[in-house]
Amino acid sequence: MTAAADRPRPPVMSDVARAAGVSHQTVSRVLNDHPNVRGETRARVLDAIDRLGYRRNLVARALVTSRSRTLGVVSFDTTLYGPASTIYGIEQAARTAGYFVSIVSLKSIDAASVRDAIGYLAEQGVDGVVVVAPQRSAARALESLPPGLPAVAVEGSHSADVSVVCIDQVEGARLATRHLLDLGHETVWHVSGPSDWLEAEGRHEGWRGVLREAGRPVPEVLPGDWSPRAGYEAGRRLAAMAEVTAVFLANDQMALGALRAFTEAGVKVPEQISIVGFDDIPESEFFSPPLTTVRQDFDVVGRHSIEVLLRQIDTAGPDTYERLVVRPRLVERASTWSVM
Repeated sequence: MTAAADRPRPPVMSDVARAAGVSHQTVSRVLNDHPNVRGETRARVLDAIDRLGYRRNLVARALVTSRSRTLGVVSFDTTLYGPASTIYGIEQAARTAGYFVSIVSLKSIDAASVRDAIGYLAEQGVDGVVVVAPQRSAARALESLPPGLPAVAVEGSHSADVSVVCIDQVEGARLATRHLLDLGHETVWHVSGPSDWLEAEGRHEGWRGVLREAGRPVPEVLPGDWSPRAGYEAGRRLAAMAEVTAVFLANDQMALGALRAFTEAGVKVPEQISIVGFDDIPESEFFSPPLTTVRQDFDVVGRHSIEVLLRQIDTAGPDTYERLVVRPRLVERASTWSVM
């Protein structure tokens, strides 16, 4: 007898039904979360599933329902805190909804790469896709989605014909800038993110808008690339400028670099310069001093993204395009103080 013959076969749905003392149809209703199953019966079926180690045959299920129960996600540079946290939130929300996730992570975010990734996922039979599209090039690629494929863009462009879930980057920057002005600073300097990022654009817009509304000087923007190195280089320049008393950096990693530059230059934070970051990465509260920053709720973004996508899937495509905006909030710590 061969080793394969000795190996026990995996349990099937009829085994679960027999172990739970119910019909095959009842097991199917439990697996599909049908409401017309008594709580006691549902618990008995779930217990049998756990004891037997039963796993659904997703291929067979897809043939019956025309659904793969798999969602595609396109993203890039998952080493950055924002994209990584967004993907995690999407994956957790999909799993809660009973879906698997297939992720394509791109090295570059040009339109051709995004189109190829979406095409690949469509060929795999995913029920819909979420595209983490924080750059203009990715947003443009969404304009040529395969017909009939449900899709949602996270941090996508306002103009693309696709549903979007995003965090209000403009409002986050306004919170940061208002906070510094309310502390008595004459103006606020800004270290921006990369120019092709929609998030960087929104944060720059919010910062500039508050200064103009308040009738305050709008200083020259110092360009950055999200990295601590960029923040460090900007911090060295700012530390040498006596008129600088407040800085809003477009993310926390750049704020970390700026803190290092200020320390090396003998500039005290917050006594001489107050700084605010953006993201509220887990390390922010352990910076020296702990960083005042703007928190983005990536779990909420993930949940809304999946909810919008599933609405499209359930209606066989979007009747209307949705745009859901998640509000950020300011987290005040010790890197800012009043000069009044």
